[in-house]
Amino acid sequence: MQNPKPYGQTMKSKGGLFRLINALRYTWDGLRAAAKHEEAFKQELMIVIPLSVLAWLIPGISLLEHALLFSVLQLILIVELINSAIEANTDHISLERHPLAKRAKDMGSAAVFLTIVIAVAIWGAVLWHRFAN
Repeated sequence: MQNPKPYGQTMKSKGGLFRLINALRYTWDGLRAAAKHEEAFKQELMIVIPLSVLAWLIPGISLLEHALLFSVLQLILIVELINSAIEANTDHISLERHPLAKRAKDMGSAAVFLTIVIAVAIWGAVLWHRFAN
C-alpha cells in the first residue's frame, strides 16, 4: 500500500484558476480568523478602517500622499497578521513557557509597534505639511 501524501503536499494546488480561487478563499479565511480570534487585530481594524476612508478624503494633498496614508495603515494590519501567525504557530508547537517562544512573540509585538510608529510619523508629516501653514 502506498503512503498517502504528507499533509503539506495535499494543501498545494496545481496552479491556474483554481489556485487563484483557493488563494482568495485562504485570504478571506485568514482575515476572518484574525477578526474573530485576535483582539489586537479587532482593535486595529476599528482605527484603520475609518482612517483608511479618511486617507482618501483629506483635501489638498497629492494622490501619492493619499496612497501613502492609506498604505501605511494597511501595513499595520499586514504586520499584525504576521505577528498573529507567529503567535499561533508558537502556541501550536507548545503552550509551555520557553525563552525562545517569548522572544518570538516579543519580536512580533515589536514589529507591530514599529509599524504603528511609522504610520504615526507619516500621518504626522503629511498633515503637518498640509495644514501647518
